Amino acid sequence: SYVARIGPLVHSALGKWAYNLSGFNQYGLQHNDCLYEDEDVKEAIRRLPPKLYDERNFRMMRALQLSMTKTVLPKEQWTKYEEDVKYLEPYLEEVIRERKERDSWNTK
Repeated sequence: SYVARIGPLVHSALGKWAYNLSGFNQYGLQHNDCLYEDEDVKEAIRRLPPKLYDERNFRMMRALQLSMTKTVLPKEQWTKYEEDVKYLEPYLEEVIRERKERDSWNTK
């Protein structure tokens, strides 16, 4: 029973400006789609339910196709700052917590 957070923790004009400037939203991607895939992120992605995993893959493939054709989505289809779902956060927090616990056991 993981609950993903929708939107930012703190709404600000600067945050919205930076979000829109980053450009990934023009391809329909969400913030968690653009995380650097270290070992923790890879494990969190592996733990995603099939529906979330498929949705993520669809967004990634669509973004690659748009990038290859040097186009972006119509503005009404862009990911909005307020609606960006942090779908990976609960899984990533769990993976990091488990890794830290495992490391603490290994140092004892």
